[in-house]
Amino acid sequence: MSTPEHPSAESSPREEFASTGTGPADSDGDATRVVRAGLPEEEPYAPPLPGPVFAAHYHLPGDPAGAPYAYGRDSNPTWTGLERAIGELESPGDDRVETVAFASGMAAISAVLLSQSRPGSAVVLPDDGYNLLIPLRERLEGFGVEVRTAPTAADAQLERLDGASLLWIESPSNPGLDVCDIRRLAEAAHERGALVAVDNTLATPLGQRPLALGADFSVASGTKALTGHGDVLLGYVTCRDPELAASVRHWRKIVGAIPGPMEAWLAHRSLATLDVRTRRQAGNALAVAEALGARPEVTGVRHPGLPGDPAHEQAARQMHRFGCVVSFTLPDKDFAERFLAGLRLVDDATSFGGVRTTAERRGRWGGDAVPEGFIRMSVGVEDAADLVADVRRALDAAAG
Repeated sequence: MSTPEHPSAESSPREEFASTGTGPADSDGDATRVVRAGLPEEEPYAPPLPGPVFAAHYHLPGDPAGAPYAYGRDSNPTWTGLERAIGELESPGDDRVETVAFASGMAAISAVLLSQSRPGSAVVLPDDGYNLLIPLRERLEGFGVEVRTAPTAADAQLERLDGASLLWIESPSNPGLDVCDIRRLAEAAHERGALVAVDNTLATPLGQRPLALGADFSVASGTKALTGHGDVLLGYVTCRDPELAASVRHWRKIVGAIPGPMEAWLAHRSLATLDVRTRRQAGNALAVAEALGARPEVTGVRHPGLPGDPAHEQAARQMHRFGCVVSFTLPDKDFAERFLAGLRLVDDATSFGGVRTTAERRGRWGGDAVPEGFIRMSVGVEDAADLVADVRRALDAAAG
């Protein structure tokens, strides 16, 4: 790990935003925790969540060592509040955790993979994960890193761990929604001296806590369900080891992959509704999945909450809620396009986790090993009965 040019710029300023009596207690439930996560100490007549701080530089008298804020590329009070809040959700009651916010989910993913890999080292990636892992894999190989891949289901990455320095897990996987045993894989990786990172984007910290399952890094795109309104690009990395946190923070500094203060503030504001959003989305997704499973023209319906889903048993052991994404396959490309065009309440859009239901034919992007009629649907917070009726109506129309 590189030695920081200015120690103050690499140290975490979490203490400056510390809650003293107003934040969530260790015993609070998720709904209470998200409402108060990361808020500063109450002050008379001050807003509960301070507005975004726009600053390229700060007043910096004397020696910068130990200064919580020195330059806008290194730290920002608005980031600090968000990072503290996410840490409180990822690992409740653990003051050791540190979160580093990034400009996007890919910036966060890249920070972990590129800061922890060296020429000659080996990393293990899922071969059914987020499709931008493919060009990132090519970049790693170009740097002299050995990249091994295996599917998510059945803990297949166990067979690829010997000699690896980093294991990357995506569970549930995107878009196939397979699930692996995170604790088992983490223990096996650590026995072999490898670090473990988990992409927790689909589950969110309320659905799954990778650090509690043994991971060293919990990584996510905050663009998705964490913020939930389709108006913010953001990513983050949370870890318990301060040296690992410093390494990804230093990576953020040298590549400049920093979040804007407005985006960070919007994300923190959105956290307050994370529990109610994801709880309703998970219930709606299950209702839609059950309705899809009853249709003869639909095959391969996947949602970890379905009792008959191949991933359900493992998901129930390690997840607290099963997420908003449903995947399924229609007969062919044309049928899928007619289905999408016939939906009234569902937008044809990429991404997932928003309050408005979206769906897309994943084959249009390339990179995902899925049939031409494969649909990834992100279920929102609308009335479940309305969504089910809309899906059935669109299927009827697509069938002619």
